[in-house]
Amino acid sequence: MSFPLVILFCVGLLQQTARAVHMDKLADNKICGDAECSYVVSMATVLDDFIAPDCRFINLRLGQKVYVYSKLIPEEGAGVFWSGSVYSERYVDQMGIVGYFPATMVNETQTFIENTVKVATTNMDFYCN
Repeated sequence: MSFPLVILFCVGLLQQTARAVHMDKLADNKICGDAECSYVVSMATVLDDFIAPDCRFINLRLGQKVYVYSKLIPEEGAGVFWSGSVYSERYVDQMGIVGYFPATMVNETQTFIENTVKVATTNMDFYCN
């Protein structure tokens, strides 16, 4: 590979990583189904539309189903946020995207894991790409 191509390649990598943004933490701890928060804790139904205010959140539409992966433990005076992924045949483009949403926007309909664990949040939990 020639030297100019290597430089061009490196600049391209830097440009991609420069778009990533570290956002403020919403909480210091969260409740999960396992230590990695990889299991679905519960399922919920969206009660009203929610437009994501920034890249940490996901958009929700009335009636959608949401898989809940974690529940942030709110700091005093802070809002209650959960992390999850939309499940909907109508909005397939949003399926698989994990983000936060206000817990007040959903009704928890089914619990899959009763014995949850408390896990500390990390900066990666609030990292935007």
